[in-house]
Amino acid sequence: MHIRTLTVAVSLALCAANAHAGNALDDTTAAVPADAASSTATTLDSVSVIGAGETRQVQRISEVDKQVLPPGTSGQKILNRLPGVSVQSNDAFGANEESQTISLRGFDKSRLGYTMDGIPLGDNSYGNYNGLSIARALIPENLAGAELSEGIGSLGVASTSNLGGTIQYFSQDPATEFGGRVQQTIGSDHENRTFVRVDTGDHNGFAAYVSGVHQDADMWTAPRQNQTTKQFNAKAVWNVGDNRFGAFVATSRVSQANYASLSKSGLARGLGWDWNLYAPDWDRAVAAAYCAPATYDAAQCAFTGGVNSIDDAYYQSRALRDDNLYSLDGDIALGDARLKVMAYHHENRGQGHWWAPGQASNPGTDEALPISIRSTNYTINRTGMTAALTWQWGIHALEAGFWYEYNDHNVERNFYYVTGPFVDDFYVNNPDRRLFDQDFAIHTRQFYVQDRMKFLDDRLTVDVGFKSPRTEMEAASKAGTETSLASGTLVAKESILPQAGVGFSINKANEVFASYAENIAAFVGGGSGGPLQVSPESFAAAAGLEPEKSRTLEAGWRNFGEKYQASLAVYHVIFNNRLLSLNPCSSIEVGTRPECVTQFVNVGSVKSNGAELTLILKPVEGLEWYNALSWNRTTYEDNYIAGGVEVPVAGKITVDTPQQMASSELTWRRDNFNVSLRGKYTGKRYYTYTNDQSVPGVTTFDFGAGYDFGEGLGLRNVNVALNVTNLTDKRYAAQISSTAAADPNGTLYAIHASAPRQIFLTFGAEF
Repeated sequence: MHIRTLTVAVSLALCAANAHAGNALDDTTAAVPADAASSTATTLDSVSVIGAGETRQVQRISEVDKQVLPPGTSGQKILNRLPGVSVQSNDAFGANEESQTISLRGFDKSRLGYTMDGIPLGDNSYGNYNGLSIARALIPENLAGAELSEGIGSLGVASTSNLGGTIQYFSQDPATEFGGRVQQTIGSDHENRTFVRVDTGDHNGFAAYVSGVHQDADMWTAPRQNQTTKQFNAKAVWNVGDNRFGAFVATSRVSQANYASLSKSGLARGLGWDWNLYAPDWDRAVAAAYCAPATYDAAQCAFTGGVNSIDDAYYQSRALRDDNLYSLDGDIALGDARLKVMAYHHENRGQGHWWAPGQASNPGTDEALPISIRSTNYTINRTGMTAALTWQWGIHALEAGFWYEYNDHNVERNFYYVTGPFVDDFYVNNPDRRLFDQDFAIHTRQFYVQDRMKFLDDRLTVDVGFKSPRTEMEAASKAGTETSLASGTLVAKESILPQAGVGFSINKANEVFASYAENIAAFVGGGSGGPLQVSPESFAAAAGLEPEKSRTLEAGWRNFGEKYQASLAVYHVIFNNRLLSLNPCSSIEVGTRPECVTQFVNVGSVKSNGAELTLILKPVEGLEWYNALSWNRTTYEDNYIAGGVEVPVAGKITVDTPQQMASSELTWRRDNFNVSLRGKYTGKRYYTYTNDQSVPGVTTFDFGAGYDFGEGLGLRNVNVALNVTNLTDKRYAAQISSTAAADPNGTLYAIHASAPRQIFLTFGAEF
């Protein structure tokens, strides 16, 4: 079994590390300040991968960690090798947003915090209301690295969702010499990706670059519809004495054909991992849609080819996203203090199309059809700023800062009539029906103070601080729609959320740490659903809701040698006030009491315990062996009432939370050649609260190799790279999603299939 192979690999690595236990940490590595990664992206290559000097669990990736995966891979997918992290997507690049997810210590992606160069990216949810994914915010070739705080994020991170940790991404700085890069990637499923970047070089402290990418590819299964990404990034940095000023611009235009969700019963019926959409078979889709209750026609209703449900398939689906992101920042010397300020603006519009069976087009006419396009339309217009002042006072390294953001968000759901099939890779306008239309005004304010103290000749580090967040979300439902949604206000706030950490350097080779933090999350809003995107009656019945909260305690040990790094962390997390949408009353009581409506309810707590091991071996020059093991047990602590019946979930494992994971990556770099092989085992995952249904554990492999030919033809370098994702062509359940208590017959459409093996070849030139 592959899991045994990976476990043996990590065990052998541990034995090898013990042989070097007497080696001391290199003085250069030890001297890196703990906050170096957050100060500028250019320091990432010199910062410890496992967070040397930090008083909390920190893991980092750098540019070289991207080589095993094909160019264009999302920064989020690169994180998948880290301990405790499960990243899933049904595409090779980890960029398909409907199927993209990340699980960390039992927390799903919407309960983590994300920033890029300090710019808040929101909660990473599909149909996002307060941000955008890293895949849209930054061209992957411009990614310098990332820092993952697994459980306890930095107090200064601008996020309202970081219950379970933070991910900070960093963009590359402009090069100091004039030049440029061109990359062309071709590969499986008609992959065609072109990346171009030009750097101005340094001119009296000023440097900048502009870059762009155009990517086309087909779906990896029928109907093989086209996926298109067009992005532009520009960054400028101006160093004036001890001061640094910067600007960043990103635009993104994405059109993604969504893959159909699968059920276990459908797989058992033989539909298979490649089962997808009806397109381009319009007649088959129409025949199935006539089986829907709202458009039922016995004479025209027909299921064929193993399909026995209206939900087994639909004609097609697509996600469209347009984003513009801008920022200005400054790092200014004020005597012995420094002031960092940033202002940003983000505009987004998006549509999520679904050719909905059972929703009639042109009813009562000769053009009547049992299908129409249901589109959820989103807009985001948010502006914000952050500021942080740092100064030294005796043994105290003090920092105080704030974050403010105003977000004008709208979400509406419309139906558009069709007269026949077409590829809906454009924004549809002038709806024939409007289901709902809701405006959100969201004000976020967060203030924090922290102090880092050094004792015992800097061997003992003590961090203390707190933050005070407040997010006010006001919704206004527009008239003239088929469904009335709530108008009202929710406020998530806390005067003091404490955080404390301690780190002690036993000697140059060993250090220990422990930390504690409390966090709350803002109420979810807008396109992501939440307690305001409900009926007025439901909102009234849920009065008094408290925001979700977490308390995290972690401790660990790090060990460094000349040829290895090792880290072991253990943690305990309590997640309170978990919010779930349900009706607490029995069916005969619905409508008889005000509280007997479907509403968001506090269903209790979740408890998480676990351990994470990281071991990096560098036995000889050019060879690196990265290994990670993690164990996690995250359980629901309380039963809840739904439909007047108690749902027995206490003690059950939370959905999409593997209890065991292991990753191992072997990389060899010599002269101009590099080759990498990565293996990842992800354990069994449940997709129902009662644990009556699950998907089995799986081991996958990725391979990458590249060669730099050096100078020639007037170019600084010519290179070529080969990448193979899902090397063994393993088919499995990648992303899973469900909010169901049980699925006794396996009929829930909760599974996105993995992509098959895919091969990519990249040619590059630098001038």
